[in-house]
Amino acid sequence: MSLTEKLNPALESLPVYQPGRPIEEVAREYGLSPEAVIKLASNENPLGPSPCAFNAAQAELHRMHQYPDGNCYYLKQRLSEELGLSPSSLIIGNGSNEIIEFAGHAFMQPEVDVVVSEYCFPIYPIVAKLFGANVITVPAKELGHDLNAMRQAITPKTRVIFVANPNNPTGTIAPKEEVIRLVESVPSDILVVIDEAYIEYLEDPLDLLPYVRDRKQPNLLLMRTFSKIYGLAGLRVGYGMAQPELVSAFQKIREPFNVNRIGQAAALAALDDREHVRKTRENNTLGRQYLEEELSKLGLEYARSAANFIAVRVGDSQRIFDNLQREGVIVRPMIGARLPEWIRVGIGSQKQNARLIEALKANL
Repeated sequence: MSLTEKLNPALESLPVYQPGRPIEEVAREYGLSPEAVIKLASNENPLGPSPCAFNAAQAELHRMHQYPDGNCYYLKQRLSEELGLSPSSLIIGNGSNEIIEFAGHAFMQPEVDVVVSEYCFPIYPIVAKLFGANVITVPAKELGHDLNAMRQAITPKTRVIFVANPNNPTGTIAPKEEVIRLVESVPSDILVVIDEAYIEYLEDPLDLLPYVRDRKQPNLLLMRTFSKIYGLAGLRVGYGMAQPELVSAFQKIREPFNVNRIGQAAALAALDDREHVRKTRENNTLGRQYLEEELSKLGLEYARSAANFIAVRVGDSQRIFDNLQREGVIVRPMIGARLPEWIRVGIGSQKQNARLIEALKANL
């Protein structure tokens, strides 16, 4: 018997996550200059990183030979001040993806159920299947979460339920009262994960922090990231907020030095860069309004988005994706999300958004 035949059997049917294609790869494939390619596939910040974060990261480079603070002390202290939480309620991850894996290690195994929405962030079911758990997929409601149906899908074997709000990849947002009802009604022995990766783009977000701060819900895990509005996707820094007992369990799972020192320094500085956050949110609002108007003129259906991207129905998404790449515009086909007629487009700069619309006009 060969070594590969001894692999974890869960790997046999495990899908591979397909990220947005890098600019360099598309430029190489189509003989384009990298400077001529725009990427609107990965929900990245078109304004770039926070300038404060950039300067802090640059200042930290001379210490790259030293291991980082494994406990992220200063970043936790600053987040504690910002969020009104005890540092013991915070765990820092190598992107919020690592926090999802913590939940997998802690709660998932064969014979366990994990509840997700039909058009959810694909990492949720991938992690669940990696640990051999059974994934219960609840049909979507207008491309978003049907939270009442998700609650009804809970079984005696359910250990985790995932909700992204706003949702990736559709951009939809769940009504506040339905989210509160879910958080308050799920049995206390089931982990409720609310992924708030895009919360900073909301003008009036639902504040779930009191549930952690006041120890109202011991089974609630909130997740956020520095990848989106702060523009630090390349440094991989995210964080989770939960009761100290749960965080303590996750600390046993966390790899030593999981967040590099440059990422820690940049994230710490980014929290104080209010101007960059303001400009990013303003650019996103104006860009979303422009794209919605132009997509409507083209007669294209799109999902109302609360995030920094828009899901658009274009028909043959693979054809549109391929054709736009040839013109140096990278978007994301949603075939893997079981939406084969849709693409997801990030909201870019004004110039990038206009170029996207022109490319769509030429290829529909």
